[in-house]
Amino acid sequence: MISYVHTGTTTGIEGYKITAETDISAAMPGVIIVGLPDTAVSEAKERIRSAIKNSGYIFPMKKIVINLAPADVKKEGSGFDLPMAVGVLICAGEIRMERMDDTGFIGELSLDGNIRPVNGILPTVLSLIESGIKKVVVPHENANEAALAENVEVYPVKNLVEVVNFLNPSQISNFQIQKYTVDVNKYLNRLTSDTSAYDFKDIKGQQKAKRAMEIAAAGGHNIVMAGSPGSGKTLLAKCFPGILPPLEYSEAMELTKIYSISGLLEKDQPLVFNRPFRSPHHSASAVGIIGGGTNPKPGEISLAHRGVLFLDEVVEFPRQVLEVLRQPLEDGVVTISRAQMSIKYPADFMLLAAMNPCPCGFFGDAKKQCVCSDFQIKRYWSRLSGPLLDRIDLQIEVARLSEEELLDKQPSGESSSDIRKRVVEARKRQVKRFKDENIVSNSQMSPKLVKKYCRLDSASEDLLKTAITRFNLSGRSYDRILKLAKTIADLKQAENIASSHIAEAIQYRNIDRIIKT
Repeated sequence: MISYVHTGTTTGIEGYKITAETDISAAMPGVIIVGLPDTAVSEAKERIRSAIKNSGYIFPMKKIVINLAPADVKKEGSGFDLPMAVGVLICAGEIRMERMDDTGFIGELSLDGNIRPVNGILPTVLSLIESGIKKVVVPHENANEAALAENVEVYPVKNLVEVVNFLNPSQISNFQIQKYTVDVNKYLNRLTSDTSAYDFKDIKGQQKAKRAMEIAAAGGHNIVMAGSPGSGKTLLAKCFPGILPPLEYSEAMELTKIYSISGLLEKDQPLVFNRPFRSPHHSASAVGIIGGGTNPKPGEISLAHRGVLFLDEVVEFPRQVLEVLRQPLEDGVVTISRAQMSIKYPADFMLLAAMNPCPCGFFGDAKKQCVCSDFQIKRYWSRLSGPLLDRIDLQIEVARLSEEELLDKQPSGESSSDIRKRVVEARKRQVKRFKDENIVSNSQMSPKLVKKYCRLDSASEDLLKTAITRFNLSGRSYDRILKLAKTIADLKQAENIASSHIAEAIQYRNIDRIIKT
């Protein structure tokens, strides 16, 4: 007798259906699992045996062969425990059905028969729906996450006994598993809320830096801040999430899939509500930033998808770690290639970096003398390569505050909520403009789209030509200035780019002037 039980797994952030085929024959007792299982899957045979016996069912003392089809795809994780146990129970006659073509099973078994939660539930359930599955049986702790998927009935279970009773309804007395649902509207309401604990109005001075951050948020641009210690760079960065536009539901679902497979979802929060703000320590490895490992997992750039990757003291990161950012900054995705597979993770993030202008931190400071030599300063800045710096749209100096600014007790400038309103309006203009282009912000424009949407008048062309000659701008810098100018025009609700927008965009690419001061 052969039983067929459907389940699923993930590769990258996408899932696919797996069928656990179980056969029992009168031969030397033992359990054999085939179909390219990893160690966690191979060890499931002992968990299944103990879980079935300790749940009060008879484990067949025969030869049991379990094939996880398709057999040429590597299987990883412990979520196959439950479907394999169900397959064994069907073959043993404890469950009276051979095929369940419309039902999927996901879960890890403990030795006493309880069912533990697993990672990657949402992408797995979504893939099962696409393959025709109408019902899914999942661990009780994963029910909220699974119920985010539409067009599927979710049945949460706590132990193997509940699963058997669910599949043998005639044996039930007063027991029945209830279909689980969630109110998606309550999550939609939370997506528009602002939960940032920091506000721009509490930061003294730094009006130019605040303006640069508003532009960065409005167009999804990268930004680096250079300034002496204590000038407010880190505090500005912490305020930045408060002016970002709210997540769209589709973006929230995409982020939830990433955090689900990484095991970072909170139990009482099945959906990611806010744009991520990731701030890794400068000791992070290239694999930790970009993703990968023996069983490839998303790195910090993927966890920052649709949000911000903040690198404080960016030049303290190893050169190798910084250089791996170059390709994702251009493409918005990262491909991790291994001998047996190639996995693609989304990585459309805003890079926010902060640094001192020199090793001692006071190069160009108005109050304190720098003690670094020219060689030390050049070597310090050389840690940021030209190609990487060229991919950062806004490059600004954050100067020390004056005595008057420090002693001023009045709110300094606008609140984050006021700035956020302008950012949201600018983003709406971009979404409308790019509705047929498969992008949502100015920073995502390709050279072809830059040529289409960033047309200049004669005055703007003359100004930009002068800037190209004076600052030796590369082709990439030219495109990025046009993207910045378009975002500035959107913030001012202007249809076309004017020379004033070009002039403001140029002044935000002034890191070279900081170095040569």
